[in-house]
Amino acid sequence: MAHYVERLWNPGDESGFGLSRRDRQPGRYRAYVPDELGTMLPHLGEEARTAAEDALVVLGRADERLGDRGRFLSHLLIRSESISSSWIEGNRVTPKKLAIAEALQQGPRVALDVIGNVRATERAIERLADRTRPITVNDIEDLQHIIEPGLAGGIRTEQNWVGGSGYSPLRADFVPPPESEVRRLLEDLAGFVTVTVGNPVVRAAIAHAQFETIHPFTDGNGRTGRALIHTVLARADALRFVLIPISTVFAGETDAYLDGLDAYREIPPRVDDWIVGFSSAVERAAGNAVRLAAEVEELDERIVERLIAYRASRGVKPARPRSDAVTLKVLQNLANEPVLTVERVAERWGTSPSAAYRALTELAEAGILGRTKDQKGKLVCYTADEHLGLVALTERSNRVGGYDTASRRPALGPGRPPFDQVGHLLRTTGPSS
Repeated sequence: MAHYVERLWNPGDESGFGLSRRDRQPGRYRAYVPDELGTMLPHLGEEARTAAEDALVVLGRADERLGDRGRFLSHLLIRSESISSSWIEGNRVTPKKLAIAEALQQGPRVALDVIGNVRATERAIERLADRTRPITVNDIEDLQHIIEPGLAGGIRTEQNWVGGSGYSPLRADFVPPPESEVRRLLEDLAGFVTVTVGNPVVRAAIAHAQFETIHPFTDGNGRTGRALIHTVLARADALRFVLIPISTVFAGETDAYLDGLDAYREIPPRVDDWIVGFSSAVERAAGNAVRLAAEVEELDERIVERLIAYRASRGVKPARPRSDAVTLKVLQNLANEPVLTVERVAERWGTSPSAAYRALTELAEAGILGRTKDQKGKLVCYTADEHLGLVALTERSNRVGGYDTASRRPALGPGRPPFDQVGHLLRTTGPSS
């Protein structure tokens, strides 16, 4: 049974320098100890059960629509959590900057750090998604260390807390269980996420809330807890192709997210309320991903017609490139490779550098690709700015909390790409942020 433990806080003289008198005061506080989960899902009311079932359907639809062809776009989408974190830290990172840095393997330090973090997270989730092996406490510890390599590994050996002044648990918003309870609760959680029976949306929701409630590490709990969501969904085959950034919806609705966690931590826990809110976030993120896939398909069709019109205006015959033409191959693969170089195209399609250069130049002259130059004016790559712009809009839409972000700017995040009168992305020919 979930319960509170009363504990004594005595900061000691050595920790009082520079603190307010109130933060230096000793006193008693209550630490919350959640009940163990076991391995089976709890019984839910009709509203929560229906919400989770609907969310699972939408999630599967998004996974199917994106599929293998959208693997690169989904790779960009999962970066949105790191993009949001970077903006909070004052570093402006956009999907385009990340895509360029990844393709060229060089760029701003913050962009390379984000890429490294995302790759490590994807590898860790892929390993934990292996259903032939159980998940252990060591696996969860490794997950935290992989995601946050700069932090000390291992579960905490002291009391921590969330919110408040940060200097005392007496005024904290939430105090997790005492350090003596962490390993027992984490072992129970490891067993819970190992099992794949039942609705994986429900299991992911409970696993995330339980992890955040245990708060087993001194730092890095947020990203690790969000990675557990993907681990559960991937392990249950709810997501086979993509990692949809459900957590970015939480970032756009912080109050609702925290209210949901508070409901989960009541005695007795209001699990249904948390499941309903979590399912809503899943539907929004998955729905945005489906919309992205549809918009990419529409964009692919438009740019083919744009290329045909450009070639016809120049008297190039045939106006529609042959099916084996390098230009058409590049065009049809922009969703997977939105950042290109002559060398990459030549290698990817087994053609000569001169043929690759001609294809990229034609697409740039047709206004389909943008040219990105370095500070010295040297051309470094070609970019599918309209594809990357769609990803930026989806990332922002997750956090803003609605579909139409054309007239709204989130509190934190990149500005919207330029739009023309009918809502289509404008063509850009130069580097943009």
